[in-house]
Amino acid sequence: MLVARGLHTYYGASHVLHGVDLELPSGCALGLLGRNGMGKTTLLKSMLGLLKPRSGSVHFGGQAVTGLPPYEIARLGVGYVPEGRGIFGNLSVRENLQIAERPGPDGSRAWTYERVLEVFPRLKERLHTGGQQVSGGEQQMVAIGRALLTNPRVMILDEATEGLAPRIVEHIWQVIAQIRAGGISTIIVDRNYRSVLRHTERAVVLEKGRVALAGESRQLAQDEAALHALLGV
Repeated sequence: MLVARGLHTYYGASHVLHGVDLELPSGCALGLLGRNGMGKTTLLKSMLGLLKPRSGSVHFGGQAVTGLPPYEIARLGVGYVPEGRGIFGNLSVRENLQIAERPGPDGSRAWTYERVLEVFPRLKERLHTGGQQVSGGEQQMVAIGRALLTNPRVMILDEATEGLAPRIVEHIWQVIAQIRAGGISTIIVDRNYRSVLRHTERAVVLEKGRVALAGESRQLAQDEAALHALLGV
């Protein structure tokens, strides 16, 4: 569904990604792990057209998308929940959601405004509240709901539960399970690597802009020594 090959990406003179490969099969959930500053967000932005790789290639659904502007990649069926959530503060919760609502590339409407409110009932009480006036957890609900309303083929969540209260974290993982059950290919970035490995089929661990570990999540979860070395504080 989404394939990156040999990505080298720079921030100015700083070489961040060093020949990174990543493959997201159709219908698969993939965890993208690594300590802060190891290149996870840079990799996502390189695949989404938000950063231009110096070399390497990105394909989506068999189509080359390297160098395409982000809006063209999004129209192919990519939903993105960015780190920091990207809420429009001058719009209400309702407007933040409805601005994104559209059928998927194949015309599907599995995710509707009404369904998002069923999944996130707390938002029903905040519909007329400004996007920056709701809590961080509610902002994350808006960001996930907004991405789902594009009816994507691929869903990317960068720092899915960062800074959220435990009850909201539990709810977010339940929603991620619904997304997976619906057949949407998913990439999940989160600091709680154990939760990521429980909710994914495959995982990739980055260290200093390189793939240090990759494989089936179930097998990686059993290698505590390697995970501690690469992800432990």
